[in-house]
Amino acid sequence: MTRPSPPDDLTLVVMAAGLGSRFGGTKQLAEVGPDGEAFLDFAIDDAVAAGVSRVVLIIRTDIEADVRAHLARRERAVPVDFVRQDELGPARAKPWGTAHAILTVAPLVKGPFIVVNADDYYGVSSYRTLAEAMSDMPSDRIYLMAFALGRTLPATGTVSRGVCATEGRRLVELVETHLIGGTDDVITVDGKIADLTAETPVSMNMFGMPASFLDELPQRWSRWFDENGDGDKTEFLLPTVIAELMDEGRFHVEVVTTDENWIGVTNPDDLAVARQILATKRG
Repeated sequence: MTRPSPPDDLTLVVMAAGLGSRFGGTKQLAEVGPDGEAFLDFAIDDAVAAGVSRVVLIIRTDIEADVRAHLARRERAVPVDFVRQDELGPARAKPWGTAHAILTVAPLVKGPFIVVNADDYYGVSSYRTLAEAMSDMPSDRIYLMAFALGRTLPATGTVSRGVCATEGRRLVELVETHLIGGTDDVITVDGKIADLTAETPVSMNMFGMPASFLDELPQRWSRWFDENGDGDKTEFLLPTVIAELMDEGRFHVEVVTTDENWIGVTNPDDLAVARQILATKRG
């Protein structure tokens, strides 16, 4: 059986402007791979292997030199462009959020694109599956890559996840759920046994988007800013915009799934675990 081909003009958009406050440093460049790779190196390599023909990194001005120096360590098979999130909108210490980040790439991205976080590891097959799903990319469809909840839980502590409520492959609701912990056998929320299982699909901010999505953002950003721009920590968020578009019937979201284990770091102590896993996966 012939596998679907990804779009010819597919772009990878990597959100790398976060502050990493709990991590205590430039988490985007933390060396997690066996050859000193950062998560964003794996993102670029895996996306290119899946058929991406261009990469756009969303960064902050204050980390641009470090990011460029890191990427210069190795040759890239595709061009990598940069946009500075802090140059769009009023200056503020905290970036304005993930939807605002995507708005900054509009001048550069004219076709379908994959969105990922720079500080998460999604796995080789996740990119391939998403790129193949995007071979038929209607202008009113968004693809959400869903991970099994049990494959995203840390060994200790709790996390927040976007829990996917679906009808078939269609996303009905994305429920932001906090303080999730436990094991594959017993999932808890805020210390109480929850109606979730290890196989419950969750979003980890990996999306396949049509170029038409970018057309929706300027007016929504302007409206959001008028209502929320006075706050120091308010954020114009991608899941919120997607939910609005679903409610308005302008876009529908199709969920595609992966068997990959998501890997991320929130605190410095998480680095050792990530390095150990990736030494096996990518050594």
